[in-house]
Amino acid sequence: MRIVLVTGMSGSGKSVAIRLLEDAGYYCIDNLPSRFLGEVCAYLEGTGHGDVALSVDSRSEAALGDVPDIVATLRANGHDVRVLFLTASNAALVQRYSETRRRHPMALREQPGGSEATLTESIQLERELLSPLINISHVIDTSELHPNTLRQWVRQFTDLPPAALVLAFESFAFKQGVPFAADFVFDVRNLPNPHYDPLLRPLTGLDAPVAAYLQRAPQAGQMLDDISHFLDKWLPSYVADNRHYVTVAIGCTGGRHRSVYMVEELARRFGMHRSVLVRHRGLEQG
Repeated sequence: MRIVLVTGMSGSGKSVAIRLLEDAGYYCIDNLPSRFLGEVCAYLEGTGHGDVALSVDSRSEAALGDVPDIVATLRANGHDVRVLFLTASNAALVQRYSETRRRHPMALREQPGGSEATLTESIQLERELLSPLINISHVIDTSELHPNTLRQWVRQFTDLPPAALVLAFESFAFKQGVPFAADFVFDVRNLPNPHYDPLLRPLTGLDAPVAAYLQRAPQAGQMLDDISHFLDKWLPSYVADNRHYVTVAIGCTGGRHRSVYMVEELARRFGMHRSVLVRHRGLEQG
């Protein structure tokens, strides 16, 4: 198996890393007591899982000292084990906890005199508890790191391919309203309207006579080219932002002719290089 062990300071971004790996298809277990690492990996191997991500935090306390030996045993058994340790400065962690107003997991640990540990004391205690893991880990300091940069670095560390973007093209009727989930909206009501041709009115943008009618209109070809160039320019930035879905909505008056044709043509162009979905709201509504 490929096993990614994510550990480190609370508030340093472990959840960001785990969610990324989960989205990439890893079987993820968060906050696993470290003493069960070997048993859980053996069980998951028996159930056929190939990619596994496990998160271990400071609440395992005394058992953390056993993690290096467990990792060595897993590697000796042929597993690809990678240990990622996320950390941050005290100042960054204090700021993050102040913003989220969450209680540090070490705060309730019993202190001399029975008092609750302060946030600074909890952070220092956690550093001491996790220290046995630093020497076996790839360490990333997230103090000044944007979450998207952390995601990119985790991808590099785990050899994940770039995020696959699914591009959805959706036709709609403006008289029914703009789709709520649209990321981009293009209005093609300025194009010649097949609705006014009695022979084309009963048809839709899926029919060859309607497509031929719009292909004869220079504006339709220019609009297709402009939308295509716009998407070609800006979609890479959405991939870099770890977006998985982008919806492009194309609207006309009735959602049956021009927008349908444009969606079909755009899907044909982009479908040669990307994963594409096609939806026609006006046709689905009859």
